Amino acid sequence: MPIRQLPEDLINRIAAGEVVERPASVVKELVENAIDAGAGRVVVTTAAGGKGLIRIEDDGHGMDRADLVLSVERHATSKLSEDELDDIRTLGFRGEALASIGSVAELSIASRTAQAESGLRIEVRNGLRTGPVPQAMNRGTIVEVRNLFANVPARLKFLKTDRAEAGAITDVVKRLGMANPGVHFVLNGSDRTASNWPSVTGTGALQARLGQVIGDDFARNAVTLATSRHGVVVAGLAGLPTYTRANSLSQFYFVNGRSVKDKVLVGAVRAAYADYVFRDRFPVVALYIAIDPGEVDVNVHPAKAELRFRDAGAVRGAVIRAIGEALAAAGFKASGTVAEDVLGAFTAPAYQAPSPAPAPTWRAETVAPFAGYERVGVGSTRPFAPDFGATLEGLNEPSARMEPEAAPELVDYPLGTARAQMFDNFIIAQNGEGLLLVDQHAAHERLVYERFKAQLASGPVPSQAQLIPLVVELPEEDCARLEEAAGELERFGLYLERFGPRAVAVRETPALLGNSDIDGLVRDVADGLAEWESIAAVSDRMEAIIARMACHGSVRSGRRLRVDEMNALLRDMEATPHSGQCIHGRPTYVELKKKDIERLFGRTR
Repeated sequence: MPIRQLPEDLINRIAAGEVVERPASVVKELVENAIDAGAGRVVVTTAAGGKGLIRIEDDGHGMDRADLVLSVERHATSKLSEDELDDIRTLGFRGEALASIGSVAELSIASRTAQAESGLRIEVRNGLRTGPVPQAMNRGTIVEVRNLFANVPARLKFLKTDRAEAGAITDVVKRLGMANPGVHFVLNGSDRTASNWPSVTGTGALQARLGQVIGDDFARNAVTLATSRHGVVVAGLAGLPTYTRANSLSQFYFVNGRSVKDKVLVGAVRAAYADYVFRDRFPVVALYIAIDPGEVDVNVHPAKAELRFRDAGAVRGAVIRAIGEALAAAGFKASGTVAEDVLGAFTAPAYQAPSPAPAPTWRAETVAPFAGYERVGVGSTRPFAPDFGATLEGLNEPSARMEPEAAPELVDYPLGTARAQMFDNFIIAQNGEGLLLVDQHAAHERLVYERFKAQLASGPVPSQAQLIPLVVELPEEDCARLEEAAGELERFGLYLERFGPRAVAVRETPALLGNSDIDGLVRDVADGLAEWESIAAVSDRMEAIIARMACHGSVRSGRRLRVDEMNALLRDMEATPHSGQCIHGRPTYVELKKKDIERLFGRTR
């Protein structure tokens, strides 16, 4: 078959296949044009999921006759002043959107500038233009798209239901609204519930817009990002580690005001939260990156949904650092949704005749002063409290339990003062605002883990020699893996050597762990080496190794604690970053405000 020049209408329809994937793509292109035109208010109206009608009205600069006629031609744009694709400072720039839309739908554009006495209107049907004709209107532009893909039935049949397409349009407008808090957005139509997001400016504008679009719940349970590194500015909000979702749909990324999907940013967020969330949970983030336009290529995708950074490593590092510093500054704070989940689990029980109650499994003790307590910093190599490790062995003895006596109130502390221990694992504390339930094992696990990281960052972890080497029997293949990794494991304070074909001898253990379950620790590390397959991965899996060690070195569930030890744990949680969640992503404490407790009993005012 000989080569031939394609007709203009077919060229436009091919271009439309790249730019106009679905109704939401049309909305994205048209709203971006409105924002580039300086609009302060954008109204989006749809019908039949955008297949029947898409109407975009803005109060931007508008177009005169010459610009209006040229706007529907292919590769015509006002957004590249010097024909330079390496310095893109607008949302739209390819010059294909209107021409492509006009080839697969009924398109009309009406526009008026501030200087014009009236507006002008043109129409495009199957790529053919008519007009312009006079149109009475205010300053700005009105674009209507009707019967999308009516002349391309093959494309139309692949669209989803009206509800699904309307939802996709909502998502697009949400992202554009989040990126432009100074623009008033209205989204309405016969196929949806109306949304109205007034413009917000000044300090806190970004947080206010995110509250409008995502919800105030996110703003209350997030930390603020505001850092600059290597020419990369990172701003936005990052949800607390205990505020997560089952998928990544609540992660929003913006680069120079453009909503994007980028693997570098997704990977950076995953790395920043690696220590704090379950692997099957996703943090909620709204991440805004500002970078020199010359350092990013936004022209790698026809719909401009993807981009490429010139220095991806610098961007990744800036994002990880920004989130890490913000989460560290949040300290022990956990999301309020944890308490809401607890309240939701309570139900008013139906009345039943009383039955003999079993003996109580919890004990309440009046708080006593702990004059000998001295807070231990994150980088300390000492045990958790001055006598914590020494007294653990005798905690189950009656003599180890402190007798109740009067004590000064400690409710001014954020985590309050310990009132009781329940089920030998949960500390009941009280502060000035309500009641707290603390998981002693999960909390101490996080404290030990953070100290491990601090020690490892400054050099090898201090170790303590075993008076008699502990011999751990293991399968031969596990012994071989441990022997090969022995040099790397010494960095973590774990010194071991081969002891026959099916055993290893542990000579030194991390001093921070005290008299922990060394047998279980060695087996756990061996399992990790088997999972990672490569000894070279030991250094790369530093967090995983010290997480396993921290788990074995923390206060176990079922361990009875004295009141002074419980308070020592609370104070150390307050002084340690990220202590609001354990190393597996679970919350370490739940706080119920006084009003929440009153609500459980119907004591509403």
